[in-house]
Amino acid sequence: MGDFIRALWRAHRGLAAAWWILLLAQAILPAAFAYTTGALISATEPTTPLIGLATVFLLMQILAPLHAQVGTNLGDHLSSRLQDRLITAATGPAGIAHLESTALAGELAVARDFDLGISGPPLALSMGMIAGSLVEALAGAGQAILLATYHWWAGATLAVAWLATHWLLKDAGVWHRDTEEVQYAQRRAEYTYRLAVDPPAGKEIRLFGLSDWTVRQFVHNRRKLVDLRWQATKLRQRGVGWTLALLTAANGVVFWTLAMDTTGLGQKATYAQAAIGTAALAFGGLNWALPPAIEAVRAALRLDRSMAEVGGLPTGSRMPTGTDLRFRNVRFSYPNADKPVLDGLDLTIPAGTSLAVVGLNGAGKTTLVKLICRLYDPTGGTVEADGADLKTLDLDHWRSKVTAVFQDFIRYQLPLRDNVAPTGASEEDIRTSLNATEAEFTGLDTVLSKGYDDGTDLSGGQWQRIALARALCAVRQGAGIVVLDEPTAQLDIKGETEAFTRFLEQTRGCTTILVSHRFGTVRQADRICVLDNGKVAELGTHDELMAANGKYRTMFDLQAARFRND
Repeated sequence: MGDFIRALWRAHRGLAAAWWILLLAQAILPAAFAYTTGALISATEPTTPLIGLATVFLLMQILAPLHAQVGTNLGDHLSSRLQDRLITAATGPAGIAHLESTALAGELAVARDFDLGISGPPLALSMGMIAGSLVEALAGAGQAILLATYHWWAGATLAVAWLATHWLLKDAGVWHRDTEEVQYAQRRAEYTYRLAVDPPAGKEIRLFGLSDWTVRQFVHNRRKLVDLRWQATKLRQRGVGWTLALLTAANGVVFWTLAMDTTGLGQKATYAQAAIGTAALAFGGLNWALPPAIEAVRAALRLDRSMAEVGGLPTGSRMPTGTDLRFRNVRFSYPNADKPVLDGLDLTIPAGTSLAVVGLNGAGKTTLVKLICRLYDPTGGTVEADGADLKTLDLDHWRSKVTAVFQDFIRYQLPLRDNVAPTGASEEDIRTSLNATEAEFTGLDTVLSKGYDDGTDLSGGQWQRIALARALCAVRQGAGIVVLDEPTAQLDIKGETEAFTRFLEQTRGCTTILVSHRFGTVRQADRICVLDNGKVAELGTHDELMAANGKYRTMFDLQAARFRND
């Protein structure tokens, strides 16, 4: 609860202060209404108490919607702050292990869910529900205090009786949201929801007639999530029986005493209303909307720490002086993996040369690329640049010397110039890089998305040329190591060969590492490395490896045979 209150204050101090002030004001008004009603009944001159009663009534009508609006705005600010916190937690760590962690994926799904409306109301709505329950609880306490001015034991008796319902019926509201089973169900529900509403799956869903199937999957996953929570909610008949007996006895004693008392009608009206209003203690307090809100805050704080721990990488202070790379007995395993991806890898990549990396799926090609970019650190051995362990180098400076085109490169919904140079570059560098890849473009300020006015979209091949231009622009800005992980998979064979030939010409003098399945492109590299079982199985030029009649020759002949047959 403390984390939640502090989060409200940090989200917007002015709105948080107004929210609490209005909450307290609304809590006082029911007792004031009961008091002014009794005063009006007892008064010989009704003008003053009538004005007081009208004022209280008017405030009750005004403050409720005002409080709701303040709560909505405060919930929006809190939501924005939590989203900022989650984005910072996800993008802050230097590595990417936290983004590929199965354990953190479940926590992230729960943390993101607070504003999607899948498992609970968004915070903008929750704040109103939370406020309503707290107002009721405080209003009940206020009226119990008013009743205590009649007889101290009367206020105490009803307050204890109504508060006891929270303990007697506590098993009726058990809601387990943080179990592994619930987290998994929540992830599946969110996944099928995104499958239905996000564009990437839209084509196949419609082409293969999967609309009904998608709806059924979402309904199934959503229902399973609801059922898990329903199973965790219990209602015990014994608790209900004891509750009814206690409330009947407490209210019976108080109202019987009030009926037998000789006090005036106005006072009886006041205390009767106070006795009835004390019941709000049972219905107010920490309602069902508060735990999800508290959990959202805690999840954001927890992920901030856990993601930093899992995805963090140490950084040194040394500056890289060259681009000569060497892997010394490198081992690497992903969390919870059965066996290492790299197991004793030894490889040297001289500065200014090109190396192609080939191998079967799972051989460790992409992992090798991640280690060069220092998105991970090896679990054993060292990756060195000019003899210095990458861990001892300044991380930001090292990455400024590396540029890459990944197979799943980003397509920014931004102008063309920002797609080629996201961090900025001169117009000459941008145009030169685009021309070198023969990328077709119109204006540099054209947004590459049809979702914007005058925006446009590109084919897969055109997008890959933009990605290559992005890497070339980075080279022109000082990058000396170029990593290409299946960079031209959406180009035809001729286009890929021509693109890579031009790319090698533009990056002459750089250290280039190419991962590709197409041997027509691979053979252009200075040397070719064949990975197998996490080690270097073969290393040499195309001609040397063909003459060796090993794994490379087998893979090359199999691929070449397909094209000869065609």
